[in-house]
Amino acid sequence: MNLDAFDLKLIHEVQQDAGLPQAELGERVNLSAAAVNRRLKRLTDEGVIRKTVALVDAGRLGHPLTIIVEVEVESERLDLLDAMKRGFLACPQVQQCYYVAGECDFVLVLAVRSMEQYTELTRELFFENNNVKRFRTLVSMSNVKVGLEVPVAGAAGAS
Repeated sequence: MNLDAFDLKLIHEVQQDAGLPQAELGERVNLSAAAVNRRLKRLTDEGVIRKTVALVDAGRLGHPLTIIVEVEVESERLDLLDAMKRGFLACPQVQQCYYVAGECDFVLVLAVRSMEQYTELTRELFFENNNVKRFRTLVSMSNVKVGLEVPVAGAAGAS
């Protein structure tokens, strides 16, 4: 897909605040609201914009702890890996899940209410799973930066 300078600026702005009215987005990227609407629809239809969501403060919703978990598997059989992925996808506390190369096989980012809740999740996700060889837990002391914005080359303010 070819993205022009308008597309890149629009993607940058939407990543900063997807709640902006299309008329204001148009002013920021020098397009009409109708052109913004058409471009956003095309970017969504073509999969560049996968989803429009709100970034919520987990702590204010009763999930103040961020836990990062490295998981090492026993077997890399595809059916077993797929089953693990489905389990991680189904767990609402798992905010992010990465299948990675390196010393571990998965890296998870979880938002939990308490260490007690995390302990219960370790039973469900890891101890009861015969394909988990070991896991390592990292507890975030401070969430310095949280976001999923992708740098957009050529957009104002992006690097």
